[in-house]
Amino acid sequence: MLSKHTQNSQTLVFIDDSGDAGFKFERGSSKIFVIAAVIFDDPLEAEKVAVAIKEFRRSIGFPDTMEFKFNKSNKKVRLGFMNTINVFAFKVRTLVIDKTILHSDELKNDKNSFYSYSIKMLLKHSDMSILEAKIKLDGSGDRAFRRNFSSYLRKSLNSNGIKVISNLKFSDSKDNVLIQLADMIAGSIRRSYEGNKQDGIIYKKIIRKHIEDEWRFK
Repeated sequence: MLSKHTQNSQTLVFIDDSGDAGFKFERGSSKIFVIAAVIFDDPLEAEKVAVAIKEFRRSIGFPDTMEFKFNKSNKKVRLGFMNTINVFAFKVRTLVIDKTILHSDELKNDKNSFYSYSIKMLLKHSDMSILEAKIKLDGSGDRAFRRNFSSYLRKSLNSNGIKVISNLKFSDSKDNVLIQLADMIAGSIRRSYEGNKQDGIIYKKIIRKHIEDEWRFK
């Protein structure tokens, strides 16, 4: 039997984060940073999820241009969103970083280095779930950063006969509901680590079956 990575379908991965890359905790920097990768082994399933999200957006009276963001959504919208996407087939792999325990000066003093390293670690330790993947990330950062970031990931991940990245593109999350999906999931997982929130665990409980790995970086 052919593996899923040698068939005609291509793995699609959508990545976004929750939290921030800062380390000035006394000024409000988040202590927890989460990167979430939403993985589709079937591009058709990704299309179905995109349509379902758009239909949900209309069903609650939001304009087609409205972007789903976890931190800007209320509890009702979050629950409706999670229940909408929960019926589809996709996997989630996350990296959860407690920034208060990091010691690297480079990571603590350079936000781009911290972000790049975090995504590299998530993709590198995917237990072969992410191979020859078409990857899309939220289109933040200037052109030089994007170019250096792409080169850094390819050199780090496409080596020793293993090709993690087939295609890597930045996409504006406002125009891509599947990156918005990654944002909502990343936010749900980070919320579960915030013990002072009454809704801390409810969103993650809904999508728990999709979470293939929740790696707490140490």
